[in-house]
Amino acid sequence: MSASLRNVVQRRNHKERGQLAHRQKYGLLEKKKDYKLRAKDYHFKEDRIKALKTRAAFRNPDEFYFKMVNAKTKNGVHAAERNAALPPEMVQLMKSQDKNYIKFQRDRSKKKLEKLQESIHFVPDDELEQDEPTPKHTLFVDSEKEMRTFDPAKHFDTLPELVGRTFNRPRRETLRQAAFQPRDEEEIKAVERAHDQRFREVLSREEREVQLSKTEHELRLQHALQAKGRKVNVGTDAYGLPKYKWKNDRKR
Repeated sequence: MSASLRNVVQRRNHKERGQLAHRQKYGLLEKKKDYKLRAKDYHFKEDRIKALKTRAAFRNPDEFYFKMVNAKTKNGVHAAERNAALPPEMVQLMKSQDKNYIKFQRDRSKKKLEKLQESIHFVPDDELEQDEPTPKHTLFVDSEKEMRTFDPAKHFDTLPELVGRTFNRPRRETLRQAAFQPRDEEEIKAVERAHDQRFREVLSREEREVQLSKTEHELRLQHALQAKGRKVNVGTDAYGLPKYKWKNDRKR
């Protein structure tokens, strides 16, 4: 048959046999490609075990290297131990670098905190803590008559509805010149959410400033304790860390 007519004749499609019905409990029928992968993995492990047995058979019983001391197995897992005996000069260098890094992070955090505090010009009364006093504006007059006839709205040049505010109290001229447009409820809620988010960020950064200051103080104390000189524990400081007092030594 010529090559041109070979593809015209219909040939039978040979399909690979599947798992028999009475052998369904054994799962899918393993194909040749599955067997090749399983056999390859089996022979790899077999060769590896054979190589390890050969190395163990020819091992020198008098051989020694430092990994035998610095490494061990814990729950069957190999783990190498760090060398804890570092020179004092290296420990001081590491602590000084840590102290400089903490100081760098504290300066960055302080600058961001100052910018946030400048952006928030006021704190509403409902956001103040109960134990904090409400800010007041005290004015002094010359006579009792002037005190009785004193008009706060006229003094501050604002509307009577805005006199009780401790923040954002614009003057009448500002209200006349500004083109105020009525805002919908969604826009007002968005502004309030943005303000609350900035206020929470200020509180978080203030707490971060306290923690960084405490960490920097602790590193400075550890660096000082490694220096020479007699010292006595005299109590704790504001952060709850121990305080030491060094005795005066006469320098030659």
